[in-house]
Amino acid sequence: MLQDELTLVAQLIRDQRVAALGTLADGAPFVSLVAYVAEDDLCGFLLHLSGLSPHSRHLRADPRASLLIAEPERPEVDDVQTLARVTLSGRVELTPRDSPAYLAGQARYLARHPAAAMLFDFADFDLYRFAVDGARYVGGFARAYTLTIAHLRQAAAMNSRLG
Repeated sequence: MLQDELTLVAQLIRDQRVAALGTLADGAPFVSLVAYVAEDDLCGFLLHLSGLSPHSRHLRADPRASLLIAEPERPEVDDVQTLARVTLSGRVELTPRDSPAYLAGQARYLARHPAAAMLFDFADFDLYRFAVDGARYVGGFARAYTLTIAHLRQAAAMNSRLG
């Protein structure tokens, strides 16, 4: 994989704030829009979800999930298939409210999504961590790569040196 592509992967993940979350509902796919925050190494993502939402119920029953992060559509792009996107697969775990990880995750989440502050006071909202086990990046025509955890960590390190 080209080093330039890894830099683009990191920029794509860090520049966006929303993703499509794919869960399983009794074995059938279900997709919803969620806000996320990437961890520094790009191997974990924080999600703050309502327990009343279908995707939260799905994750409690089966923690396997997928996140699709895509470059936004722009008027000057004729072929939307050329927009960059990364699909991450992994598992989602609830972060216990009484854990140090919860407080650190909450601070990190609110730094990226300050409007969500009041939602942390609601009893039905929980903080989840999506742990990546693999990914697929498409940067446009003939630019598709399967990514490992090592690739994501390399992308994160490269991007942090640039920014």
